[in-house]
Amino acid sequence: MQKVRRTAVERIVVLAVLTVAVMVAVPLVAPVSAQLGGAGVGVDLSGEWAGIFHEEQPERGPGPELGDYLGLPINDAARLHGDTWSASRLTLPEEQCMPHPSTYALRGPMNLRIWKDVDPITQTLVAIRTHGSWMAPERTFYMDGRPHPPAYAAHTWQGFTTGRYEGGILTTLTTHLKEGWLRRNGIHHSDEATMVEHWIRHDTILTVVTIVTDPVYLTEPMMRTTNFRWAPNQNVGAYPCSPFEVIVEIDRPAGIVPSHLPGTNEFVKEFSQTYKIPFEATRGGAETIYPEYQVKLQQMMANEATQKK
Repeated sequence: MQKVRRTAVERIVVLAVLTVAVMVAVPLVAPVSAQLGGAGVGVDLSGEWAGIFHEEQPERGPGPELGDYLGLPINDAARLHGDTWSASRLTLPEEQCMPHPSTYALRGPMNLRIWKDVDPITQTLVAIRTHGSWMAPERTFYMDGRPHPPAYAAHTWQGFTTGRYEGGILTTLTTHLKEGWLRRNGIHHSDEATMVEHWIRHDTILTVVTIVTDPVYLTEPMMRTTNFRWAPNQNVGAYPCSPFEVIVEIDRPAGIVPSHLPGTNEFVKEFSQTYKIPFEATRGGAETIYPEYQVKLQQMMANEATQKK
């Protein structure tokens, strides 16, 4: 009888120990779950992702036409930069292996690999990292709450990025960017630009919303979306471009950078002439983003038709 009582007491002690162990373990797990925003489908972005090239087709391969600034919230300074830019710059040896900035790279011919960097001791999420196929850019999204560097810190093509989960969506903020481009026809952002991204996973589809703000060249934030499809069998290989293997495509005197003097670039009118769009409309600006602009566009086209009679 005494042995039975001891056994019962031992069982109670064991259950108590297990209960305490569970209570202690829960706080250890909770911060990780909080960091992941409630981990599950639609949160973990790890894996291989292939680009879906069904939107903004000119950006995804051949490149936009010169003078096509429609739908871009740019100011006069940005237009001047685009009008004086020459596509022949890309033949310079210094620019042949120049990577796309993070503000644009996702809209290029890009496939992605995404993985997590987890602290080996605490198992907390330190960072999310990405590798892209075009020009092999690599980004790090710091998830551990560290601050952004001071303003005088170096600016890079990918910038400095921190992230957090909001309702299962990964939201990132990128600062310390070099001057880069928003469209590959001379429309640039300055080194004062910043970018917010929202990485949203719906099962096997990843949508990335990018919002670029620039006090130098934009009058309001520029928003774009890019989609990817989960591709577990994808293999992102090495990019075949090295700054030590560039070639001289066009023989030029040293120090020459192709460009157009202000007011001399006639190529910027080809887009307007080809698609029968009023030249004023092709100059872009925030108003060309919104549906109400269609009324103004129709009026401009009607005025042009009247003038031709």
